[in-house]
Amino acid sequence: MPPRALPAPTRAADALRDLALDLGFDVAGWASGQVPRDAWHNYGEWLASGRQAGMTYLETGAWRRADLSASLRAAPRVGRVLALGISHAFGEMTVPAGGLRAGRVARYAWTPDYHAQIEPLLARLVSEAASLGLRARGYVDHGPIMERDLGGRAFLGWHAKSGMLVSTELGAFVTLAAVLTDLPDEPDGPVHPDRCGTCMRCVSACPTGAIDADRAIDARKCVSYLTIEHRGPVDWAMRPGIGEWLLGCDVCCAVCPWSVKAGALARSLNPDPELAHPDLLGFFGVSEREFLRRYGHAAHARPRRKGMARNAVTLAGNLREDRLRPVLDLALSDPVWEVREAAAYALRCWEDRPGLDRLRRDPHPEVRAGAERGLAELG
Repeated sequence: MPPRALPAPTRAADALRDLALDLGFDVAGWASGQVPRDAWHNYGEWLASGRQAGMTYLETGAWRRADLSASLRAAPRVGRVLALGISHAFGEMTVPAGGLRAGRVARYAWTPDYHAQIEPLLARLVSEAASLGLRARGYVDHGPIMERDLGGRAFLGWHAKSGMLVSTELGAFVTLAAVLTDLPDEPDGPVHPDRCGTCMRCVSACPTGAIDADRAIDARKCVSYLTIEHRGPVDWAMRPGIGEWLLGCDVCCAVCPWSVKAGALARSLNPDPELAHPDLLGFFGVSEREFLRRYGHAAHARPRRKGMARNAVTLAGNLREDRLRPVLDLALSDPVWEVREAAAYALRCWEDRPGLDRLRRDPHPEVRAGAERGLAELG
């Protein structure tokens, strides 16, 4: 007797999941398109508490996160969602020769913009879905989708104390994506067990105490937010916590025992030493156009030239290494006042009174105020 043919929805779901793995995703699983009430409630409470900081775009159309059907065009409702994960657990990179290399960059930014790398894979999955008679739409970190909730319900991992989705196989260095489909909905399977146990390494290691007891991140304190999304000067009280981070922060992911156990296993995304260890001098004395010519393909473009220069000055102040003095000298005459204001903080760290005296005569009031504060703190 020939084997019984699988129902069409099951064949389609298996075909799309298998294709995702063939394309280079490390994990793939299906979740119901119906967002659980508690997931939406928790997200709403997070917004209401103001922990999204200046990311007001998260509030725009927030209701769509509770109703994924609004994001699947020309379909009455989302049935099932293919949750996807791709590892960015890169091994350590050799520092390139030349230039002034200092500070740390979060691992996800060691590779050219992951959106540009993952979106073609999602387009391939959407095309395959269409050939199977399905409507589908792919997202990677740019739509009203609660990817971590989907990943948890698809059994890819669990919502860890760090706020990240953690996998026993991949650790915490996982970039998430999703493909919404109109496949007939099915209930979610069992929830992945919480493997955090009594471990508190991520919470203890966070340099600014940004991880709250409800396993959510307070962006107002998070180094990743402060160095990437935040515009303008960073609160002086938060700058020491930024430490040597130039772009982002992934301490909470790096110290997770599951990340340590997984090791360096990224296979689909290729890191670039120039992105992992950029030349700090490249953020000064160049136009925005020149900056984008070099970094427009990477996450470094998100804070723009002035943001990266601000971050370079801040870490130069925190590290207080003689070799970083050129960064401060360049910042003193930078055309952007936010960079000069960051120099006031750094010069205070260096106890450089002549430099602060110079900034007391700066044309911008916030730069002058920073210089005055620096001098007052020195006594």
